[in-house]
Amino acid sequence: MDKILWKPNLSNDKNHISRLINIVNERYNLEIKEYSDLYNWSINYPEKFWEQTWKYSHIISSANYTSIVDDVKKMPGASWFPDAKLNFAENLLRYKDNKPAIYYKSETGKSETITYRELFNSVEALTHSLRSIGISKGDRIVGYMPNIPEAVIAMLSAASIGAIWSSTSPDFGVKGVLDRFSQIQPKVIFATAGYSYNGKFYNTFEKLSTIVSNIKSIEKVVITNISDENLENQKIKNSIHYKNFISKRPKKLKFEQLPFNYPLYILYSSGTTGLPKSIVHSAGGTLIQHLKELYFHCDLHRDDNIFYFTTCGWMMWNWLVTSLAVGSTITLYDGSPFFPSKENLWKMVDDLSISVFGTSAKYIEACKNEHIIPKKQYHLKSLRSILSTGSPLIEECFDYVYENVKKDILLGSISGGTDIISCFVLLNPILPIVRGEIQCRGLGMDVKSFDKNKKSLVGKKGELVCSTAFPSIPIYFWNDKENKKFKETYFKTFPGSWHHGDLISINKRGGVKIYGRSDTTLNPGGVRIGTAEIYRAISSLSYLDDSLVIGQEWNNDQRVILFVKLKDSIQMNKKIEKEIKSTIRSECSHRHVPEKIIKVSEVPYTMNGKKVELAVKQIIEKKSVLNADALKNPDILEYYKNIPELEN
Repeated sequence: MDKILWKPNLSNDKNHISRLINIVNERYNLEIKEYSDLYNWSINYPEKFWEQTWKYSHIISSANYTSIVDDVKKMPGASWFPDAKLNFAENLLRYKDNKPAIYYKSETGKSETITYRELFNSVEALTHSLRSIGISKGDRIVGYMPNIPEAVIAMLSAASIGAIWSSTSPDFGVKGVLDRFSQIQPKVIFATAGYSYNGKFYNTFEKLSTIVSNIKSIEKVVITNISDENLENQKIKNSIHYKNFISKRPKKLKFEQLPFNYPLYILYSSGTTGLPKSIVHSAGGTLIQHLKELYFHCDLHRDDNIFYFTTCGWMMWNWLVTSLAVGSTITLYDGSPFFPSKENLWKMVDDLSISVFGTSAKYIEACKNEHIIPKKQYHLKSLRSILSTGSPLIEECFDYVYENVKKDILLGSISGGTDIISCFVLLNPILPIVRGEIQCRGLGMDVKSFDKNKKSLVGKKGELVCSTAFPSIPIYFWNDKENKKFKETYFKTFPGSWHHGDLISINKRGGVKIYGRSDTTLNPGGVRIGTAEIYRAISSLSYLDDSLVIGQEWNNDQRVILFVKLKDSIQMNKKIEKEIKSTIRSECSHRHVPEKIIKVSEVPYTMNGKKVELAVKQIIEKKSVLNADALKNPDILEYYKNIPELEN
């Protein structure tokens, strides 16, 4: 039975989505009352929906569109707003007043407030400096940066010129950075001299020097965040400190006017099973998709302060920064979420009056396991929404938020990805929260659950597909001849539809569940099982610190292998093994029960905090993992390669 944890105040028609419904009804003489009707209208009449989104968002353009899309069923290759010209940075810098644009806090205690006027002036000055060294549209500019204001300023400066921005966080290893940036041949790198995490300072000069010496296209190295006096004496060829590079007497900021589909960002696939794919996103597609989500799904307003715990290497950073186009304040945090105290981020909610708090499912689960009770220590009066992404949010984490954080709050589990720099399914301010469910499919996103015969399923697990084009489909992969790899990645399985690679179910109400990646779906006896189902089942076992589940090919079938990391010095024994199996059997089914449960010292994660099931599966099948440097803890893969229990 569905358990409703939160209900919206439907008498409040000041939210953006209710306003949109009124506009659509009046404009097209309709009688839309519920979200399901609005959603169906948005996917049945995508040209009308995206035009209304453009108008509602007040997108700034120098040349207006004469058509919305050439062929909405053309995937890949649909052309959106083909005659429009705009600049992404101009849309994010539309406000030039004294309202805070950025709050910045570091785990070291450092903080900064930058107003919209100051942000505009900084972008103007840095853009002048970039133009003075010959940077022009189409050039690549990269960031090897912590989550600091200079990263936002550098990105906006690049975008104002029409240069293409790409970034990673400084905790990436040298090989991980080279595997990404070497592909796109940047001219300028904005980089940090060092960063702090969990109370420890990390000197990045040696790594930076190696990176720069191996990417011959780099002409200028702009170094930020020098906080250790010993670093001042170290030199890197063609380097300059940020404060000396940014112009003191800039010319008036000129925003290059570019086609809607002009490249803005290059993001990367995780790359744990091969060289990372360089995914190119357009300025217009990114802008309109983000604004749709921020306005209609997050109900973001100018007086909001929105925070996302992220690094510059995760797409949620790009998503967060677009909030500047709404005029909201964005909060950047650099450091460990649990330093200097476990309650660090929750304290920040009160200190900065954060209204929208974004994080990962892993962080919420960690708070639950650490028995952190924010409502006992903090008022949290400003907080109205919590967003969670990165992996499926289990039912017990829903309970944790409503019992220990705040009862009257919209808990928005969201899912999409780097591939589309946005969401397929997400939160909704006019729908209730059902325990364990994502509220809805996003407006304009024709999301379905497909079986292998391309039949749309209701209430059953299938492949997540989007069967109608949308503006934030990547424009291409960098250096991908004839779009071969691009087409194979997203359109080979179901030609004419975007195939995302997640296992999904959509119920009659439109509620959604994500079961994990379909390329790591378990398939014992031919029955497809999502790994998220097993993680959810064992999440309440107090002695488990972490876990990872894979399917191992065995005797012409597949057997389920569960790796467990136990807390403290607890040893695996028959009693624990029996309880784990019994819990999975009762919570899921007998088919979910692992054939082997193996204690491990650590579970491998990507830099963005995602478990790497596929890499472990491949390593135990004696296949190579080509880009282990993309992991936070790559050395642990050797351990999985040599586990004797997997040989029998």
